[in-house]
Amino acid sequence: MRKKKIAAFLIFTLAAAFFAGCGHSESSEEKNTSGKKTFVYGVTNFNAENGETDINPHNDSSGWACIRYGVGETLFRFNDAMEIEPWLAESCENTDELTWEIILRENVNFTSGRHMDGEAVKECLEALVKEHERAAGDLKIEKITAQGQTVTIQTQVPVPALLNYLADPYGCIYDVQEGVTKDGIVCGTGPYKAVSLITDTNLELVKNEDYWNGEPKLDEITIRTISDGDTLTMALQSGEIDAAYGMPYASYPLFESEKYTFSSCATSRVFFGAMNYESEITSDPAVRKAICMGIDKEGFVETLLGGNGYPAQGVFPENFSFGGDAVQGEPYDPQGAKEVLEEAGWVDEDGDGTREKDGKKLILRWLTYPSRQELPLLAEAAQSTLKEIGFEVEVNNTADHSSIRADKDAWDIFVSAMVTAPTGDPEYFFTYRCLDSSSGNDGSYHSDELEKLEQEMMQTFDTEKRSQLAVKMQQTILDDHGYVFCSHLRMSIISKANVTGLAAHPCDYYEITADLDVA
Repeated sequence: MRKKKIAAFLIFTLAAAFFAGCGHSESSEEKNTSGKKTFVYGVTNFNAENGETDINPHNDSSGWACIRYGVGETLFRFNDAMEIEPWLAESCENTDELTWEIILRENVNFTSGRHMDGEAVKECLEALVKEHERAAGDLKIEKITAQGQTVTIQTQVPVPALLNYLADPYGCIYDVQEGVTKDGIVCGTGPYKAVSLITDTNLELVKNEDYWNGEPKLDEITIRTISDGDTLTMALQSGEIDAAYGMPYASYPLFESEKYTFSSCATSRVFFGAMNYESEITSDPAVRKAICMGIDKEGFVETLLGGNGYPAQGVFPENFSFGGDAVQGEPYDPQGAKEVLEEAGWVDEDGDGTREKDGKKLILRWLTYPSRQELPLLAEAAQSTLKEIGFEVEVNNTADHSSIRADKDAWDIFVSAMVTAPTGDPEYFFTYRCLDSSSGNDGSYHSDELEKLEQEMMQTFDTEKRSQLAVKMQQTILDDHGYVFCSHLRMSIISKANVTGLAAHPCDYYEITADLDVA
């Protein structure tokens, strides 16, 4: 396994350039002169590029921001072991295969002032399945009834993972009667209330004085979108922000002192590529297999990520019972990849280093985006190792990836980041990414076997059997080389030493809580 120290990060001296580049907003020290207890959080991922244009959980992936930043909460949540437990709900009973009776907490109000009762939750869930395509496909709700603090959900078919899906960020419960502002703000039940939101710029929060689960310790919080890693580094160094999510790995040594605190954990976020089955290049099985064999995952993790990750075998990391060595992906084997291409008729006829077949150059159009710092690094690594086996890799690293991705003639492989088991259940990834009905099946992947296994999975309540099915489903897509899984993320949040109560979580959801404090 190759190991190499990451070069020391360049020293920043031009503070004026920083302020000119990203604008100035008050730091917590400046705000605290008014007597208010405040916190400024710099993040790379709260932006339209990641499907988070606002904090309306029914809008694309904006539920992630809603739950991360302390505005919304779900009926159920995950503990540190990724076990499901009640949150806004008090208890639940699965009275038959289609019926779930949920008892709600008594003492919860929305920040609008309305009491959270069964009718309010019913209204929110009915709006969710009407407005959010993936939620509707996951939950498969036939009917919801409410009486007092009881909500009864009847599904169209058995949904064994219903409680897990209700813990998805799209399941944040908000006051539908109060509605969504034109800026995408909702009234949730969390420790903080949103008062201002500018997409790709910032979110302003104030303390929820009527929070049900203890008094929030801060008066005001600012979430600042800082997508550029160098700018984020400078912001934390200068005291412009109190904590940072998404810091470049090359910057980590700058914060390894008593002035700062790291909170880290392994997550199921994976960096992976989806092959385009409508492409002339990646519709070729030999090409897909060669790509999977031609990416040095261990080298990528050790050299470019500085060990802040784990080479991926498949969809899920090794700390999941259905992940890690439970499946077998292609090992890094450049010589074997060359042989696969040769046998399929891809040869370098003109000696320029790039293979051809029937007059067609082996050019791989690699589509990715910059807001996840690991993705451009992965493109750089793959471009180098795939070149060795005869590919020419054209990297398109753009925030405009969504519109480009919609044009199947414009790319061959789309490489992105995704939390594959945010609900603690393996079915999520397949229903979102790999099926004929999946809203996120970017490459038009299809497998009769996978469709069959999913039909079995969706009717299986036994946890052990679901894990066994998850292994078979992973191996199916790996054998088809429909996807290449490169590495899983070790997530870190870096904060000033006087910040407490800000911790990384395996599901990557819960960040701003009532426990967050600044000494």
